[in-house]
Amino acid sequence: MTDHREVRASDHDRDRVAEVLRVAVGEGRITLEEFNERVDRTYSARTLGELDEVVADLPGPGALSEPTRAAPLPVPVGGDTLLLHTTSGRVGQVGRWSVPPYLSAKAGRWGKVRIDFTSADCPHREVLLDIEITSWFGDIVVVVPRGWVVRDEEVVRRWMGAVYNRPPVPLAPDGVTVRLTGYVQTGDVWVRYRRATS
Repeated sequence: MTDHREVRASDHDRDRVAEVLRVAVGEGRITLEEFNERVDRTYSARTLGELDEVVADLPGPGALSEPTRAAPLPVPVGGDTLLLHTTSGRVGQVGRWSVPPYLSAKAGRWGKVRIDFTSADCPHREVLLDIEITSWFGDIVVVVPRGWVVRDEEVVRRWMGAVYNRPPVPLAPDGVTVRLTGYVQTGDVWVRYRRATS
C-alpha cells in the first residue's frame, strides 16, 4: 500500500496550502518573510508529505474551537447506518447496494470518500448523510441519479470548506432527497448528478 505522504500533489492541493498560509500570515502566526518562503516551498512541492511539512507547525482548522452544527443530528434507531470514515486513503460505496436511511462520511488527513447512489436500491424518500472533513486534503464525492436532489443548507462551512452542488433538474416525483448535515472545515464536498445505470 502506498504511503500517502509520497502521493504526488496536485495544483489544487498546492492552492489549498497557499490559502492556509495566507490565513496564517493574516492572523500574525507567521511573518511576511516566512510566508514568502513557505509559499515558494508550497509551489515547488511534489508530494503531499512535502506540503504537510510546510504547515505542520500551524494549527489545523478548528484546532482552537470545535465547529458547531446547524442543527442537532438525529440519532438513527437500530443499526441501520453506513459509516464511511478514513483518515488516509480512499473508501467508498459504489455499484449495487441497499441504501440505509442514515450514512456518515468522514475524511481526515488525506482521506477521500466516494458514495455513488446511481446503481443503488433506495427504499427511502429522504436519506440523511452526515459529513465531516477536517483536512485541506480531504474530499467527499457524492454521486446521485438525475432527478434526485442533494440539499446542503445544514452543512456548516468553516475556514476553506466548500460544497459544490448544482442540481441540474428539480426533484423528480420518484426522486430521493439526500440531506447533508455536519461540517466542512477545509477540503471539498463534490455533488455529481448522473444518469442512473441499470
